[in-house]
Amino acid sequence: MIETYSEAIKWIHSRLRLGIKPGLKRMEWMMEKLGHPESDVQFVHIGGTNGKGSTVSYLRSILTQAGYSVGTFTSPYFEQFNERISVNGRPLPDEDLVKLVNIIQPLACQLEDTELGSPTEFEVITAMAIYYFSRLNPQDIVIMEVGLGGRFDSTNVIKPLISGITNIGFDHMNILGSTIGEIAFEKAGIIKKDTPIVTCAKQLEALKVIKSKAVEENAELICFSDDFRAAGHVSTEGGEKFDFSFKEISYDALEISMVGKHQVENASMAVMISILLDGHASFRIKEMDVRTGLADAFWPGRMEKLSQSPLIYMDGAHNLDGIIALKNTIQQRFSHLNKKIVFAALKDKEISQMIAALDGLEGNLYFTQFDFPRAATAMELYEKSSSDQKTYGEDWMSVVKDVISGSDENDVIIITGSLYFLSAVKPFYLQFSKNKDI
Repeated sequence: MIETYSEAIKWIHSRLRLGIKPGLKRMEWMMEKLGHPESDVQFVHIGGTNGKGSTVSYLRSILTQAGYSVGTFTSPYFEQFNERISVNGRPLPDEDLVKLVNIIQPLACQLEDTELGSPTEFEVITAMAIYYFSRLNPQDIVIMEVGLGGRFDSTNVIKPLISGITNIGFDHMNILGSTIGEIAFEKAGIIKKDTPIVTCAKQLEALKVIKSKAVEENAELICFSDDFRAAGHVSTEGGEKFDFSFKEISYDALEISMVGKHQVENASMAVMISILLDGHASFRIKEMDVRTGLADAFWPGRMEKLSQSPLIYMDGAHNLDGIIALKNTIQQRFSHLNKKIVFAALKDKEISQMIAALDGLEGNLYFTQFDFPRAATAMELYEKSSSDQKTYGEDWMSVVKDVISGSDENDVIIITGSLYFLSAVKPFYLQFSKNKDI
């Protein structure tokens, strides 16, 4: 019997040693033992390479603005583990986490004794989330973010009202495949029979795979730029502004506070899903819900401003597509400022290509490392850079402090490379800024 929050977290993280074990058999076994809680919930399922969390945030904000109670399941967490299972943006209470572990732990022990073997950490957390939203704290609707891939992801035991694939890019290629087509095949695995699928994928190779799967499942496919559109994009001081259209529906001058052209696509996808939900069951979503919901949406670590003077942002770009989107945003918004990039990353990412993209920014690059099993060393990153304005430091806290202390109103500091890195940086920065006049 687990009695404390720390014991519950310790047990969950003990599953990490099991790594990633593709397949749905263990999840299906747990769902059956729990009485199929996945059948009692109205889900939206969001997959894709980048932009999943932001899209979830936009959609959640629209739905809560419309008066609905919205559960979300996302990963990874940013500051607190409980964020992964949230209601209307509020993380799971500690006592509920303990309850869930005491429900799932005995099942995990039983499962270990079967030929299927022990469930992984992600499988355990997914089962906890589904059970929570079905039995302990039912919601009007639950948005589930895919953990990895789609076809064999733990979340793929659900039967959603609508599925979404944000985009297709290169990430986790050791598991998902080395081509856009192979990766798209895994992502398209979340497409369900007779269930609408919305996507912002652009590559012809990816779209061909997604369309083929949609036809196979008799799923209505709604594509960005072909079916729904974002036009008139303008970057504003507070974020982005754009016009949305789908068939006879048009929303002019929608505003979002998250920065970057890629966020316009994420927001457009959320709007498209909200329009489809409006046609399902009892969901009623008005234009003002969309407008206010988009404007209020926030997702930590996505061009999140930490300070105005000096100007400091942190961004969770952690693969090549994410870094390219970040680079475009920096060039568009901060061309008049000296750019200082603090970069740390996991060594199983495309770090050579990511660094090559940053090398072209004409700014100072500060490479560092952080305490994480798969983190690349500062020297490894430094040696991959061809910039003549690069330096490195193994102690990331010292690097961050030195960069901030040596900056003024002519500089912009961007801290990036890994969400895991940012989750360590943010609390450190908040404490540092309290004690320093910066």
